[in-house]
Amino acid sequence: MSLLQKELTAGRFVTTAEIAPPKGVEIQSALATAANFVDVTAVNVTDNQGANMRMTPLVMAGKLVEAGIEPVLQLTCRDRNRLALQSDLLGASALGIKNILLLSGDHARFGDHPEARSVFDLDSVQLLQAVHNIEQGCDMAGQELAGQPVFFSGAAVSPESEPFELMFQKYRKKIEAGARFFQTQAVFDPVKFERFMVEAGQLNVPVLAGILLLKSARMARFLNANIPGVRVPESLIDRLEKSTSPLEEGVAIAKEMVALARSCCQGVHLMTLGHEERMPEILASS
Repeated sequence: MSLLQKELTAGRFVTTAEIAPPKGVEIQSALATAANFVDVTAVNVTDNQGANMRMTPLVMAGKLVEAGIEPVLQLTCRDRNRLALQSDLLGASALGIKNILLLSGDHARFGDHPEARSVFDLDSVQLLQAVHNIEQGCDMAGQELAGQPVFFSGAAVSPESEPFELMFQKYRKKIEAGARFFQTQAVFDPVKFERFMVEAGQLNVPVLAGILLLKSARMARFLNANIPGVRVPESLIDRLEKSTSPLEEGVAIAKEMVALARSCCQGVHLMTLGHEERMPEILASS
């Protein structure tokens, strides 16, 4: 059992953070960032985040294991068909990786190789089902495997997406397919997040709230225009615009969302975008 699973099973409030593999082969900077995280249970390794090409997360997650840092390997359906996804899952198990976050992935047209063909042979629900099959000892073609890997499988959810009913229906499907924890898209609206947690709490699957550090009003508007499922309220944009130090205001907003998460869910996933030194402050109780 992974440390992340143990902590969530024990009912302790957990924190995860994330690193991106390098766009190149120099991995020491990313490893150093992960090693310097404070009070973080596990570290997500993103998978060509934003459809921008980087080193495979499988190697980066394996290096974290070697360094004694627990990873959460993200795998998207955008870049691989079912053969490659299953191969990577088996490889992850062989490297000692236990936590996985299974995602559909942003379309390639939004990234740095817009001419690339997105695969989407499977969606995130089907990938969760494939993991369940692998854990039972067979692949998607029904062929027996030599050994049965064990994963702690997670999925993503966007609590502020509308219509709420459609979003929550997919959330249920992911649980039925085998999701055992969730990390949310960045949340900024307390009312919408609390509404989601009232419903999600009845299904007894741990939820980690996505906390994204806003650095400016311009960044907030970019998120609203370009990131599906993310909506920064105008009241927060106004706070950022009026502040003499937008980053400090962003830290204050993140702290407020962490305080909310402590009251209604099982943990937080921090996305500090180069300001990892602010994580202890964001996590500190008021």
